[in-house]
Amino acid sequence: MKMLTAEITKLLDKLYNLRGEDSVILSKMDSERAKAEETKERTASEKTTLQDKITNLTEEERVLAEEGEKLVATLSRIKTDDFKIVLEKLNVDFNPDKLSEDVNRLLPKTIEKVQEEKKSAEDGLIKVEAEMNTAIATIEELAIRKDEALSNQARLNEYFDLALNGNINITRDSITSLLEKFDFTEDERREAAKIMMFPEDALYDYENKLKNIEQPGKSISEVFAEAKENFDEEETDEGTENVTLSPREVLINLLTEVGFDYLDFTSNDIDKVLSNYNETDLRRNVEFAKSKDLKLDLFVDNVELLYDKELESKVSKLIEIGKEPFDIYLNPNILVKYNKETLEDTIDRLKSSGLDPKKVPLIAY
Repeated sequence: MKMLTAEITKLLDKLYNLRGEDSVILSKMDSERAKAEETKERTASEKTTLQDKITNLTEEERVLAEEGEKLVATLSRIKTDDFKIVLEKLNVDFNPDKLSEDVNRLLPKTIEKVQEEKKSAEDGLIKVEAEMNTAIATIEELAIRKDEALSNQARLNEYFDLALNGNINITRDSITSLLEKFDFTEDERREAAKIMMFPEDALYDYENKLKNIEQPGKSISEVFAEAKENFDEEETDEGTENVTLSPREVLINLLTEVGFDYLDFTSNDIDKVLSNYNETDLRRNVEFAKSKDLKLDLFVDNVELLYDKELESKVSKLIEIGKEPFDIYLNPNILVKYNKETLEDTIDRLKSSGLDPKKVPLIAY
């Protein structure tokens, strides 16, 4: 009989998540749709604003040209001698020739600026319409994809119901073909098919454990999390007299123990850590990060830091020159990019160039 190991539990957690309303696939689609709806609404408003602006600028351009032409024509007919006495008595400096010259000089430039502003608005309108059309197409596409996803989910639930009732008569190819649509790997598809076709090996045990810990008001995700915690506790309580954990299971247990959710790591991440595994280094690096208020997800996106023997010295050096832990957390590449020696050389070069390393952003190192 196949045991309900950590890896099988992880696979079943993933499968059961896809069965419910909080499926990561459906949740992602809902999030994408909400974002597209927001974009559609925003761009529709921007489109109206730009269209109004273009209309106003078109009218302004027309009026400027029309009134300018009339003004020049009017000024050309005025003779200052006809108003010589009144202009002298009122001490008014009125020079129609000079005014006409100013209009002819300034009007084309003014109209050109209006035309440029109008052209910019027209270009903006093209971009906004393209963005709006993309959002509309995305909404329509997501509606189709969600219908398909719900159909696939219904089939998945049907397969599980048959398996749990001991009446599954679905071929392995049918199961693996369905799971391929959920982006399971080939190994995961093959293992999941075995679990459903032979539910007595692990599925019944998993289902019973879930039912035993279900509590009112809790989401299925919370139930899965508690189930995983209980599985680990039970394995620990039972000891290892009759169970030999694989290196992967040992690592997953350690990651859980020091505060990680191992589901945050990809299979490749786990393999990478296993290739460089050192329990002492991993524990030391995690505890040091906690002591400096560095969030643990620093390691999730940069798993090599889990086994970096120089992590503590590099972080300490950066803090020594005045960098805040949060700044280091936001720029983890510097910890990956440099070893201790090259980091110190870089800091020394900044100092010799007359720069204060504290004031130089880490992203520029």
